[in-house]
Amino acid sequence: MDKKKLILLVVALVVAVGTALMARSMFAGNATPTVEAATKEPEGPRVLIATRKLPIGTIITADALQFKLWPEEMVQDAYFVEGQADMNQLLGTVARFPITAGQPVTQGALVKPGDRGFLAAALGPGMRAVTIPVSAKTGVAGFIFPGDRVDLLLTQKVSGEGEAFSATETVLRNLRILATDQRTEPKEVDGKTVVSKTSLVTIEATPRIAEKIAVAQNLGALSLALRPLADTRAELDRAIARGEVVVPNGASPEEEEEILRLAMNKPQEGRSTFQTGGDVSRFQSRFGGAPKASPAGFSAPRPAASGPVNAMPSGPVVRVTRGTNTQAVPVSR
Repeated sequence: MDKKKLILLVVALVVAVGTALMARSMFAGNATPTVEAATKEPEGPRVLIATRKLPIGTIITADALQFKLWPEEMVQDAYFVEGQADMNQLLGTVARFPITAGQPVTQGALVKPGDRGFLAAALGPGMRAVTIPVSAKTGVAGFIFPGDRVDLLLTQKVSGEGEAFSATETVLRNLRILATDQRTEPKEVDGKTVVSKTSLVTIEATPRIAEKIAVAQNLGALSLALRPLADTRAELDRAIARGEVVVPNGASPEEEEEILRLAMNKPQEGRSTFQTGGDVSRFQSRFGGAPKASPAGFSAPRPAASGPVNAMPSGPVVRVTRGTNTQAVPVSR
């Protein structure tokens, strides 16, 4: 074989072997797992903190608290420490003091149902607790529980210039139930709420509304009407549209939430509606006059009043409304 060809063959063989070794080294390097240093998780106690602002009287729910890592040297005996405290046992308790978001919750800041001072802690600022007697008939058959909202109806006999007549009036709205009998939370058996007969209901009210409730108990019979949750939000939207609830410009989300929360929870008085015997039956008196049916056999419908009635004349009347004042004007036959 020619010497020149032999040299070329040897060079080609060396290049092929070198290329093979390089390729093998490359693939072997990619297959080798990369060892990374494991990040050490922080250690230390986890304490219970407030996830949001909790004003006085806030009922504790699952989203209000959470366990969070806390410096060991700053942990106090009054804190709820994970592993030593059960957060589920704190659900339904009430904040006795205001707690800011991110602040550790202390054992003295929460009061449990049945504990001394629980009802006072559950009351909102400036509110009062007032109790009224109810029955299965006037208390929605026991289907009212602490935390529900109700309207208060007053039924009474009214004496006009003629004979007395019956009237029922919605005197107060959006009242929060604090307790039924001596229970501040619904009774549960096997995870189900028990419906039981209730003889007393404790209501949250402003001092002025508490006075009205005390007077109403002497005027006639009181009844409760359970409100749906959707009504509270709908009335808040209407109040905002009327300008009755104003959120200042530049208010933070927390401040705006607090303003709306207070507006939704505010008991309502005034703007009462009522029905008399004449609205229910044509054989009953409407304002103390003799019942009288229309030619068709039925009384003409009468719109609900938006203000007090200044006069109760007998005989045919025409109701004249000026602003919030409604007056019954007699009409000659």
